[in-house]
Amino acid sequence: MHLAFEGLKVVDLSAGVAGPYSTMLLAQHGADVIKVETPHNSGDWARILGMPYEHHSAYSLYSTLGKRSVALDLKTPEGKSVLWRLIEGADIFVEGFRPGAIQRLGFSYEEVKKREPGIVYCSVSGFGQIGEMASLPAMDPVLQAFVGLTDDNRGEKDRFPHRVAISAIDIVSGLLGFQAIATTLYEQQKYPEKKGRFLEWNLMQGGATLCAIRTIAHYLEGGRPQPTSMPSGVYDTADGQINLTMVRPSDWVPFCEAIENSELLTDERFSTHAARAKNLASLVALVRPTFAKESSAWWLERLAKRGIMCARVNTYSEFLQEEQVKATGTISWLTQPGISKDVPTPNIPGLPPFENATNRAHAPYLGENTVSVLTEHGYSEAQIQALSSANVIKIP
Repeated sequence: MHLAFEGLKVVDLSAGVAGPYSTMLLAQHGADVIKVETPHNSGDWARILGMPYEHHSAYSLYSTLGKRSVALDLKTPEGKSVLWRLIEGADIFVEGFRPGAIQRLGFSYEEVKKREPGIVYCSVSGFGQIGEMASLPAMDPVLQAFVGLTDDNRGEKDRFPHRVAISAIDIVSGLLGFQAIATTLYEQQKYPEKKGRFLEWNLMQGGATLCAIRTIAHYLEGGRPQPTSMPSGVYDTADGQINLTMVRPSDWVPFCEAIENSELLTDERFSTHAARAKNLASLVALVRPTFAKESSAWWLERLAKRGIMCARVNTYSEFLQEEQVKATGTISWLTQPGISKDVPTPNIPGLPPFENATNRAHAPYLGENTVSVLTEHGYSEAQIQALSSANVIKIP
């Protein structure tokens, strides 16, 4: 299979999730992504988020796939000299420092484009490159609170705002960055004279995109989105929980048939779309005991036969064991350094499944490729040893 970005060179200084996720996608599509990370404090801080394993955390395993890791101290003159060597011939440069930090290091867009005029230079941040909040530190949970997601995600019982446990804004921001880079590269292919571009994306934009529909609805409906007219939601069954989602008035009759309650069809409180919306709380209270009488599997089969959208409420581990996941090849199980069991890794649409013992399926440990990358860039064995002795680089 031809890889769209084969032959492109990417120098990746980003850390965390959003920037590394976008460059991981570049690597998966064939680009040579050189991940530059500090040799100190475990390198990219994503490697120690949550439960640390020998070389990684769950956060870093996915976002480093297919890259090469160089451990380099950019606070030293020698380290900066090495980075300039790596930038030679690069097509893409990605940095994720707080606004102003990369300029202080001497690698601003203006400085980099002097040496590589055609480079696509990307800056990733929390709140953007300008404005009074630009310099503030930010991670996914902070942006969830800022854009309104946390407030919108109030518990059904406690009504207290909760963050979403996944790094949803990080991933969406990474996807936005990838599409910005990909479309820029496409434009350069169409118009070769348009070489070089500064791109920036941030978690605030990612959060705004993720929550776009809810934000629009809240604004247009005065901060109180109108309730649905159907009893969609999560229900306890005899052996677990299911989610059912109904959005069309035409779902009402099949739903009543599925739960064997024809009386609801003649109850004036629920006789019309508008009436059900007005009396939704009463409707939900009426149907909850019905679902508790049978198993999840029993309900899923009965609802699906009538075209009602539904699914079992799984744990992540249960999801991995679902037959549909296996049938579609959604997950590959990969061996990674320092981890005693195979890692469930989502495959990327449009690309072949991950396979063990291939570069694109390998998550490098800190500095794993330092020697080979520096050798490719003209450093001798003696020079590499000298840089190692001076703690400018880290050789595993």
